[in-house]
Amino acid sequence: MNNVTKLKILKPANEVFEAFVDPEKIGNFWFSSSSERWEAGKTITIRYDEYNAQLDIEVLEIETNKKIVYRWGANGEGNVVTINLKETDYSSTIIEVVEEGFNEEDENFVAQVLDNKEGWVFMLSCLKGYLEFNVSKLRGGLVKD
Repeated sequence: MNNVTKLKILKPANEVFEAFVDPEKIGNFWFSSSSERWEAGKTITIRYDEYNAQLDIEVLEIETNKKIVYRWGANGEGNVVTINLKETDYSSTIIEVVEEGFNEEDENFVAQVLDNKEGWVFMLSCLKGYLEFNVSKLRGGLVKD
């Protein structure tokens, strides 16, 4: 099963794309930090300071201003996330996040999908706040117990 989340950002695709791949920008809406620029074939270390967490992601594919594909973890076993960017005109972009790899047989399947959906909606909302309104303090607001 795939978990799909979409949101419209009132910015061109190149600005949205750079917010994801540029380690100087990503901390304004998603992870606390990213070890380097996201490029296909790289393993990137990301941090969530709020949760004292660090993990690696494996960047599988990059299509500039259009698509980012990565796998959670660098062991080849994590879910695969595809971020599609569709510029609707010169001032707005539809972002579609598709996460694949959930095990429908897992007893925690529904909870995992809902938790991830919550995370994607929150991240995209923070991205919208950052790009459209220059608000960069939302990222650490999601509380997980």
